[in-house]
Amino acid sequence: MAHSNHYQILDVEPNATQAEIKQAYRRLAKLFHPDSNQQTANHDKITRINAAYEVLGDPQSRNSYDRQLSYHSRLGSAGYTTESAAERQERTAAAQAHYRRKRQTEPDSDQHLKLWLTKVYTPVNRQLGQILRPLRAQIKQLSADPFDDELMEAFQAYTEDCRQMLSKAQTLFRSFPNPPTVAGVAANLYYCLNQVADGIEELEYFSLNYDDHHLNTGLELFKIAEGLRREAQAAFRELPK
Repeated sequence: MAHSNHYQILDVEPNATQAEIKQAYRRLAKLFHPDSNQQTANHDKITRINAAYEVLGDPQSRNSYDRQLSYHSRLGSAGYTTESAAERQERTAAAQAHYRRKRQTEPDSDQHLKLWLTKVYTPVNRQLGQILRPLRAQIKQLSADPFDDELMEAFQAYTEDCRQMLSKAQTLFRSFPNPPTVAGVAANLYYCLNQVADGIEELEYFSLNYDDHHLNTGLELFKIAEGLRREAQAAFRELPK
């Protein structure tokens, strides 16, 4: 018996919009999650639903999946499993390579340092603060009733704002190579941005499937990110004035 593909699992058409996929996932997650509906709870089904949304919820992963689905369809078979961890490692490796290339071409001068502090450090540090500081208040507000649609929508608005601020911070970080004298500051900012990206991803999963594991993981990743941000600030304060 052929396995259902991800579109069939989420009960959407292959040409469904991202909004329709997200809506279908939320509906199914609430229906089959044990914390929201004991009568229809189904661990195996919610696992398959989560796996399907992990692929279809991300446009890039979805495009890759669609190509694979088309290929396997021509071969008379169906089914495709993404390597999300491998994709994450590939993304990190690419970012690190970009970071090293920037370092190799940088001039070493006081003017370069001032420009980096103005164009990169200060605005990136500000964006990180705006992402990290509100999380606990957001969680406290949501904890009144995680299954209340209005509270969840407010939490989702927060994570969407975080995603936008992170994108801006990442663009700023890549916009100007750091001088060797601030390598420690830059390294901490780089790893902080990575932790924030993974933390936001976990929070987004929680807002869709109500699984506390994702919430706790997101909170822990944000704690790590905050520690790295403080280390970057400490390294900045130690720079010779």
